[in-house]
This record gives sequence, structure tokens and C-alpha cells, in this order.
Amino acid sequence: MSWIDDPAFSAAGPFGPQTLPYGAGRVRAESATGVLVRVGDHALPLRPLAAHLGPRLSEPLAAGSLDPLLAAGRPVWAELRERLRELVDRDSAPPGADLVPLVEVRPVLPFAVADYVDFYSSRHHAENVGRIFRPDSDPLLPNWTHLPVGYHGRAGTVVASGTPVRRPRGQRKPPDSPAPVFGPSERLDIEAEVGFVCGGPVRGEVRTSELADHVLGVALVNDWSARDIQAWEYQPLGPFLGKSFATSLAHWITPLDALEAARVAPPPAPHPLLDYLAEDEPWGLDLRLEVRWNGTVVSRPPFASMAWSPAQQLAHLTVNGATVRPGDLFASGTVSGPGRDQRGSFLELSWGGREPVTLDDGSARAFLLDGDDVEITATAPGPGGSVVGLAEVAGRVLPADAAPGVRGSGR
Repeated sequence: MSWIDDPAFSAAGPFGPQTLPYGAGRVRAESATGVLVRVGDHALPLRPLAAHLGPRLSEPLAAGSLDPLLAAGRPVWAELRERLRELVDRDSAPPGADLVPLVEVRPVLPFAVADYVDFYSSRHHAENVGRIFRPDSDPLLPNWTHLPVGYHGRAGTVVASGTPVRRPRGQRKPPDSPAPVFGPSERLDIEAEVGFVCGGPVRGEVRTSELADHVLGVALVNDWSARDIQAWEYQPLGPFLGKSFATSLAHWITPLDALEAARVAPPPAPHPLLDYLAEDEPWGLDLRLEVRWNGTVVSRPPFASMAWSPAQQLAHLTVNGATVRPGDLFASGTVSGPGRDQRGSFLELSWGGREPVTLDDGSARAFLLDGDDVEITATAPGPGGSVVGLAEVAGRVLPADAAPGVRGSGR
């Protein structure tokens, strides 16, 4: 039996020994920020375990964030995970172990975000959006089935889960107005996404077979979106102010190694892919998301239906010579499935605002109102029938005139 006395720390729960996600935060008001590993409903600070882990592992864990660990690379990541598995399976606590309830932890954004790229890789989402905005045209543009469509986002407004998000202002053009107006967004939305946290050597032209060398782990993302601002500004280029005001990231990074049992093949492509996008061992993932709107479960998007895998996304991101480096973050794009209850944005759930969603309290919503809360969670199949968890990403909408609630990543 493990020395960890926590009923939630079991293979039947999402944060048992099969998961062991990394984060950063303070465990007491007077303590310094440090690297943590989650065990059930507790956090275990890793800096006090330096003597147990040894110098090779303790050095990248001495900082207040995951930045040095990201730079350390795949051999260190694999060794650390193995040592942590051994540590939590011990009969007695190692010297320096300090198990802290999660309610006593003050988490922070776990790493400094270097670059942020957002993709558009769900065919169901792309077709839904195309039908909403271009009902008389083909919902997919010609390039979509040939490459992972994406855009560069704003790293400085990636924020930790729980950070309030102020309703953005910008230009929008109402259908009955001859000219654009300026003011708060009236069609504030979410995008339920999966993010991939990069590290290892700085490299360009990464092959699909090299994903594990450059991705430490996976975290849920909510890429907040102002649909009315976006609709006016993105012609003929891409998302800008409608997306750049806030992107929320979960506090805990689930190691990529924990998701080996969740690997699946993505849906087959409709035609042969160019060589740099081909996968010998596909990196689709069977992740099962859940979206709650003011406590009501409104959607369960399936990540396994994504048309483009993270390995293909990273290969495309770097094929022109652009590099991936420690601290880079790329996100999947909105995760949506074929059913209405599998749509990962409120734009789709309400079909452009025409079909409001009824919440458990009887209220109806098409887009987010001030004071609304959104929480996204996910699980995946783990080894031996266990369950692997991806920690929640949550946020509350503040009025446009509220004090600024968004803090950047520190870089």
C-alpha cells in the first residue's frame, strides 16, 4: 500500500499513480513558489525531495516553475516520472515529503509561455462554423483537408485557470448598421481545446515521429472568443482582437507518457497526405471532454474525432524552419463531435444564437453573460483499465468595465 493517505489517489480515480501531473504554486502563504506533482486531491512539493531524487532530477525542480524541467528534455522527463512512480508506491513517506491538500495550494501559471499557436483541427467544428457563416457554400475551404489550419495567438494573455476574464471591447458591425460600432462584445464564447506543452531541444522541421521529444504533457485550454469582433475583423486575414484578450490554461500538466493507453488513429484522411504529415504510429488521443456552463453539463466533446493529430500539428508548425522551443504552447482548436451534445463552442451549441441552450436553473443562453462560469474537464483511458485525468480549466466572465482581471504569463 502507498504511504499516501488519500482515497482519491487510486487507479480508479483520474489523479491516481497512473497520472501524476505537474504544476507550480505555493503550498503555504509564507512559502516560495515551487514545482508540484498532484496525487489525488493533494499536491506534493518536489523541491524538498531533492535528496531522494538525486542531483540530475532535483536541479530542474529547484525553480518556481516548470521552465527548467521543460528545457531538460525527454530523458529527464522519463526518469523523473519513473522515480515519482516509485516514490508514491513506497510503504512509508520519504524524508522531506509534505503532502498538502489542494485547497491549501495557491497555484500559478505553471510555465512562462513562449509562443502560442492555435489550430482548427476538428472537422465537425469547421463544418459547423462553415454552415453557420456560409450556408450557401461548401462548409470547408479547399485547404482544410490538406493541412492543419492554424494561427499564431498572443502568449502574453495566456492565463491560469480560475483567472477572471473581462468582457473584451472592440469593433463589431451589426447587420442593420451601415458602419461598425465600438463597444463590449455581445457574442462572447468559449472554445474547448486541448493544449500541448513543449520542451526539449530547440528544433525546426520536427517529424511526426518526434512528438514525444518535444512535448512534456497535455493540458486543457479554453480559448475565449468574441464572435462579433472576430466576424468583422477576420476578413481577409485571421483572428486578432476577437481571440487575443484571454486564453485560459489548466494548472496541471498531464505527462504525455500517461496517455500511452489513450492513443488511437485519427479519422482517415479523404486523400493521401504530403509526406511530412504522414504518421507511422498515429498520435490521435481518446480524450473525453466535458463542458459545464454555470454548473450544467452542456457538451461532451470527443477528442478522438479530431482530423489532425498533435504530431501532425507540430510537424506543420515547424516544416518551414520555424522552431519549437521550451515554453511553446500549441492548442488543438475547438473539439467538437458529430452530435449536438458534442459541440465544443457555444456558437455551435446555439447555432449562431438561433437555438439557445437551457441550463439547469431554467435560464436560456446563446452566448456568455457577465457573471457566467465555464469549466472544462477531461479523462482518458489509462493502463490496466485505469482512468487518466486532465485537470479542469475554469473561468468567470467579468463586465467590460470591471477592473482588469487578466494577467499575462510573465514573459
